Amino acid sequence: MTLLMLVPVFVMVEDSVTLNTNVKTNQQEKIKWFFNHTRIAQISDYLSKTCTDVQCNEGTERFRDRLKLDHQTGSLTIMNIIYTDPGLYKLQIISSNSISEKIFSVTIHGEFPYFHAESVKEGETVTFDPGVINNPNYLMRWYFNDILITEITGNQNLSKICTDVQCNKGTERFRDRLQLDHQTGSLTIMNINTTHSGVYKLLISSSNIDSEKSFSVTVHGESCLKITLVCVIHVINMFLVIILQ
Repeated sequence: MTLLMLVPVFVMVEDSVTLNTNVKTNQQEKIKWFFNHTRIAQISDYLSKTCTDVQCNEGTERFRDRLKLDHQTGSLTIMNIIYTDPGLYKLQIISSNSISEKIFSVTIHGEFPYFHAESVKEGETVTFDPGVINNPNYLMRWYFNDILITEITGNQNLSKICTDVQCNKGTERFRDRLQLDHQTGSLTIMNINTTHSGVYKLLISSSNIDSEKSFSVTVHGESCLKITLVCVIHVINMFLVIILQ
């Protein structure tokens, strides 16, 4: 017999949340915790462990050092919540005569914008790393000055890197210059030039969360550097002439 219960949970970024079982474990029971079908913790015969995704299911280590398991109740605490943590957490309690399941739908509420600015030289390569791990339920879109330039879906075959023409009838300034990391959502621009200066915005959408990260980039052209250097040399020469006089 399987008993199923769904519990909504709302939490803020960087907070801790405890998913309570409301039971006391005994030696005959086995408790397992899953996050989006990946096992992340278990208690069996008074032996318990919290494991990274790699240890449990050869995934990524998003929960390293952030899980605590109550040995008496089986309750699971997630510390320092980050925006890749929302999703379905399933508790499974297995005994000799029954299996019961409790599902916690964890949702992050509140906005947490992120902004990063940097300056690069023309011809260099720059990577915008959002610091996330892509989730099959995520839709990730990169925009340049509000023009869609890349899109990542849970299905890699449907993800695309597009020129401005393909995405929004603009110019093809990014043709053959973009690389997209399907695991992290990172965007790399190769051989960057001054027309690429602007604001790059990443929007992450799912049923549980909408988040935004922005990267401001200023590209300095070689000609500008040469002009600046010539001006500096000219000022120095004038200063030396004045001193010698």
